Amino acid sequence: MNKPSLSALIVIASTVAASSALAQDVAAGKTSFNKCLPCHSIGEGAKNKVGPELNGLDGRKTGTAADYNYSDGNKNSGITWNKDEFLSYIKDPKAKIPGTKMTFAGIKSETEAANLWAYLASFDKDGKQKQ
Repeated sequence: MNKPSLSALIVIASTVAASSALAQDVAAGKTSFNKCLPCHSIGEGAKNKVGPELNGLDGRKTGTAADYNYSDGNKNSGITWNKDEFLSYIKDPKAKIPGTKMTFAGIKSETEAANLWAYLASFDKDGKQKQ
């Protein structure tokens, strides 16, 4: 096999592997989301529960889900959700946002937290999963 063909094959194989890893992360994140379900919802028709619905979380400012009564800590944190902010938050929510109403103890596993973020970030603001 010549070098250009081998290089192309490596690029294709890497892309397929990366796509598979992402799909596995989202699937694992969906399983982790079961820990969140008592208080949060996501997807089409999601409603606020004890905690706010989580559609369109990536890029959303804290304290801004419609019709949810946030704590002052959440409303005034100045955080815009992205992967890094979420990973920092989900380890210990009360340490990241003092005064939050969230009583969840946190997810200490970095892999589980990253998988959960992959799942949450896969939903747009309308609750549709991004393709």
